[in-house]
Amino acid sequence: MDDPTSKYPRPPFARQSQPWPGLGGNMEPRPDHGETSYRGSGRLTGRKALITGGDSGMGRAAAIAFAREGADVAINYFPTEEPDAAEVIDLIRAEKRVAVAVPGDLRDEGFCRSLVERAASGLGGLDIVVNNAARQQTRESILDISLEEFDATMKTNIYAPFWILRAALPLLQPGAAIIATTSEQAYDPSPQLYDYAQTKAATMNYVKSLAKQLASRGIRVNGVAPGPIWTPLQVSGGATMEKLETFGGHTPFGRPGQPVELASIYVQLAAADASYATGQIYGASGGAGQP
Repeated sequence: MDDPTSKYPRPPFARQSQPWPGLGGNMEPRPDHGETSYRGSGRLTGRKALITGGDSGMGRAAAIAFAREGADVAINYFPTEEPDAAEVIDLIRAEKRVAVAVPGDLRDEGFCRSLVERAASGLGGLDIVVNNAARQQTRESILDISLEEFDATMKTNIYAPFWILRAALPLLQPGAAIIATTSEQAYDPSPQLYDYAQTKAATMNYVKSLAKQLASRGIRVNGVAPGPIWTPLQVSGGATMEKLETFGGHTPFGRPGQPVELASIYVQLAAADASYATGQIYGASGGAGQP
């Protein structure tokens, strides 16, 4: 057995900064997405999944886990994240699964429609949709958030999942699964994350609303509420340098989580044996506030 308090790095962490959206491969320490640790058991054999933000963070962990559970996987990512994404594609193919890379900007409605079409075409169908990609920028005051920044956060975190789901729903059959990444920020928002936190509250609510709407069609909708997790989101403007040094230290475990520690949650919510779970939010934040 592993002691969860000492399983992964603890603060203090070195101050570090990257241009948005950041690369996991350039972080110190490098996050663990399950590259060498996740072991599959065929729980998603034959399934076909689209994951946004699949190059790093929880999206990357889900992509690796899905492939090792037998699924074919399409990942979306911002074009500057190609180095991280190429590693994920290689890891998926190493499992003898189909891997589809679809770089692009989710803030564009036309691209979101094209993303679904290209994923479904490349995979030969679609039955799992993971809306994971997000934009987070820390600002001390609402007065420091420009209209352009506010719009970018809303487009990435709220509009993109709406556009993607509108395009994907006609392709989804009974037994399909939709999974959203929300956050502990939906329940306990930080003052410096005014815009990001409200998008995660909205994500939590669309999960619960859409689950009721799609239940009669046999399509399940659930969410994962992580935090704090060691991802590029933090080093590319999502946290101040002061917060980064002590990141995760406030939790009962005394450390941030690693993306791989949420991988099994995404697998569970996608798997057929979770057939009675819909409209649920599954938390993982080291003992801090939970849904």
